[in-house]
Amino acid sequence: MFFAPRIQLKPLIALCRRAGTSLEAGVDIRTVFARERDRTAGHLRRHLAQIAKDLEQGESLADALREADDFFPLLFRELVEVGEQTGNLDEVLGQLAEHYETRLTMRRNFLAAITWPMAQLGIALGVIGFLIWIMGMMPKIDDKPIDILGCGLIGNRGLTIYLVFLAVMAAAIWVVVRAVARGMLWTRSIQQLVLRLPGLGGPLQTMALARLAWSMHLTMNTGMEVRRALRLSLRSARNARYTDQIPAIDAAIEAGHSIHEAFCAAGGYPADFLDTLAVGEESGKIVDSMGILSRQYQERARMALAALTVLAGWAVWGLVAAMIILMIFRLFSFYIGAIGGAMP
Repeated sequence: MFFAPRIQLKPLIALCRRAGTSLEAGVDIRTVFARERDRTAGHLRRHLAQIAKDLEQGESLADALREADDFFPLLFRELVEVGEQTGNLDEVLGQLAEHYETRLTMRRNFLAAITWPMAQLGIALGVIGFLIWIMGMMPKIDDKPIDILGCGLIGNRGLTIYLVFLAVMAAAIWVVVRAVARGMLWTRSIQQLVLRLPGLGGPLQTMALARLAWSMHLTMNTGMEVRRALRLSLRSARNARYTDQIPAIDAAIEAGHSIHEAFCAAGGYPADFLDTLAVGEESGKIVDSMGILSRQYQERARMALAALTVLAGWAVWGLVAAMIILMIFRLFSFYIGAIGGAMP
């Protein structure tokens, strides 16, 4: 499943918007997905064609989505099933569209802010590669090639080794990022380590809590069974600190404890989150309470993302500066060595 295709956020948002609007207008669900099939292409068209076929044969949308494996997000599949059971599928799809739209906007803002620092990093890496290649064309001194960088990479062979190293590093980063997005178990230790890093753990935890609060607001508003709603909400946080707590919280709820008590026992939640849970349970308005908390955490998540973007930008700039400084010192050392070697 690591390399299996998944629906992208943009077509998922469009699907939720159009399907929710059509269902609210009274259009039959089979007609809705037949139209969606005809206006898409690629992997999405293939899956929508199978879903439309299953719906024509009398299956529910939830069962049809389940047969699509992991192409659609778990949160989407679970809430569609609850929406069908409660008769609020159009409303659920509209809320999902807003949720995924917020995620897409935050991702775009982050990428836009990090583009220029990454371009600078690419230029710096390109200059190093050009220097490695050009050293192979320089005349030798005492039958020894000129190695300004001092790393033994010279000429075409050195450039090939350098490019292979960069490709391996890029592939490793891509594998880790994709594995975290897919919820691979072996990434939990990496996530726990990242959460402990100063300046990085706080923003990531705030963003995870924003997803958790929003998911709890939506799942508990659909009439979903409490334990199932909490399991789904904790998984939607996409953070090892909270997904690892699913068994303990589930067991506490099954034993008859309140949601507030279960989360307190699990630990790791800020006071305002726990206080909101307590007030919501005591007043019988936990859905409204989590909705208010969700909006507050969404705003905090935007601020956290802005801080994370600045931190990432400074980290990239720091790496570029370190590379430039190292290059300057290597060139200066080579120049001094050449002068010293020319003296009697």
